[in-house]
Order: sequence, then C-alpha cells, then structure tokens
Amino acid sequence: MQALNDPVDALGAGAARVLLEAAIRLQRFDACLIPVSPQNLGWARMALSAANGVLHTPVLALVRDLKAGALNDLYTLGLADFVRDPLCTEELRVRIDRLLDARRYNAGRPSSTSKALSEVSGTYSQPSVAAMLDESAMHQTILERSGLELEAFAIASASRCATTKESFRVAKSQVIERFERAYIKAALGRHSGNIAMAARAAQKHRRAFWALMRKHDIDAAPFRVDPGPNLPRDG
Repeated sequence: MQALNDPVDALGAGAARVLLEAAIRLQRFDACLIPVSPQNLGWARMALSAANGVLHTPVLALVRDLKAGALNDLYTLGLADFVRDPLCTEELRVRIDRLLDARRYNAGRPSSTSKALSEVSGTYSQPSVAAMLDESAMHQTILERSGLELEAFAIASASRCATTKESFRVAKSQVIERFERAYIKAALGRHSGNIAMAARAAQKHRRAFWALMRKHDIDAAPFRVDPGPNLPRDG
C-alpha cells in the first residue's frame, strides 16, 4: 500500500494533479491512502476528479471530521473506501482485502463498484459511479432514490458542469430543468397519468404541477393505461 503522506500545498499550482501524475507509479501498489479532513476536502475532490479514469489503483481516505455528504461526494469522484482517524491497521487491512477481492470478482466487467454511505443507517449501498452519472438511468428511477443518492448525483452533475464552458446560471438551469422533467414524468408514470394523484404525491398544487407539465411540454396521455368501464379518465 502507498500512503500519500507527503505535505501537499492544496492551493499550490498542480496540487490537483498529484494523484493523476502518480498514476503509473501507484500501479505497483494494491491501494493508495490519502488523509482527508475539512481543511483539504476541496483538494481531495479536485485530485480524485483529475485522476478519474486514469488512476486504477484503489484510493482510500483516512478521514477526520467528515460528514456523510462529503463522503458521498468523494465516492462519486472515485474514492474506493475510507477509514477513520485514528487509524486501525486491522480495519484497513480488511478493507483493502475486500477491495482486492471485489476487483478480482469483477475482473473483465465493464463497470466498477463504488459505495455510498448512509450515515443514518450506518450501512453501505454500492451503486457504480457510472450509474450515478447516467442521467437517463437516474431519472427513470428518481422516485426510488434516497436523499443521499440524489445529493450525490446533484454534486456529480454540478462537478461535471463546472468543467464545461457554460456559466453557473446556465448550468444550474439545465440541471434543474432535467430534474423537474424527470420527476414529473416519473410521477405521472407511477400514477398512470392521473395528474391530480401525481400532484398530490409530489405535494404540489395541481395548477403548479400542470404548469410544470406545460413548461416542459409533457403530456399525461402516454402515461395512461386503458381505463376500465368504471374508471374515469383524468383530464
């Protein structure tokens, strides 16, 4: 295992490229351990983002005073796992062994496994990073997603938009519009095109829900099933 414990100036030129530039050297190791705290969280995000897709050595974080939102953010950017400070070497060994076992099991598969932390339950789910960034897959299951998953997806979408030439206003508008469109379609699909029921489930006034449908040019008809003789259609 390689421990990245050399001092890193998080504000220095090239700081975000530390993991990227070490990718080849790190191939000789089973894992890379980096310390992450609120003070260098921004650097960790940039470093993981820059190395994503290039660095194939699993990166673990030795974390201190980080909350679930920050950890989920790191997972969406490529973090493989974490241990808390003070470090327990036995726990670290077990986590690395599990990562290596998972890599061997998934060898040859197209997607890798990532973990999303649920601070409330204390358990882990394992959605892939690719799935988290797949907007169509996310939107199709948006009503089944947890708050933490939606937060992680929003962070990942924002991080991706930040690398484009679009302004903050334009990028934010696009993310919100995609969310609204996906949510409205999912709600209509769940309630078979019944606008009143979909609006009630979304806790929105029917007129406001209808306004969103018009805004995104969404028709309820394709979501309706053929009604029985005693089932009135919702106009």
